[in-house]
Amino acid sequence: MQENSFLARMFQHPLVKIPFLFGLVGGLIGSLVIGVLFYMGKHPFLVPVIFDFRIVIYAMFIFMTLKIVRDNYLQGSLFFGQGMVASYVFLITAGLVGALTTFGLGLWQTDFITSYIAGMQQQLATSKEEFIKEVGASAYAQQLNKLAQTSAFNLAADYFLKSLFIGLFLTIVISVILRKQKQTQTQ
Repeated sequence: MQENSFLARMFQHPLVKIPFLFGLVGGLIGSLVIGVLFYMGKHPFLVPVIFDFRIVIYAMFIFMTLKIVRDNYLQGSLFFGQGMVASYVFLITAGLVGALTTFGLGLWQTDFITSYIAGMQQQLATSKEEFIKEVGASAYAQQLNKLAQTSAFNLAADYFLKSLFIGLFLTIVISVILRKQKQTQTQ
């Protein structure tokens, strides 16, 4: 087996290595928040997206990741594309850690799924008229039928996809803010 394989070299590059490590830490913090919210009686998947804890965690970690990579490894120069790559390495890592935690919690603690289903049914019942007005009665009935079939995998996939969605906006904004290019001197 070749000592310097592509994968080993890739994980040594600062645009992968640093965001991956920060992603592990960010994912663990996110996992901790999932557990704390659930055991406090507030299901983490019933919180509206605009109040999602990942917005704060991801913003802080993406900013720190890009700043460290730019200042310590790229000689103060960070292009937008480099910022996007590093940010998405972070997001995928943190999202996978949180999704694995969600999947494990859903398998280990069956109340995790049943409390989600009950809470979502209550939310759908509360906003039934609005939901039917926007998407129709058949879509409402279909949503209720699908809800009963929710599994740990469904919640884990939801967590991962929402992590990528939440991170997209943050990634673009923070990559633009931190992008810095060396000034070329003209004489």
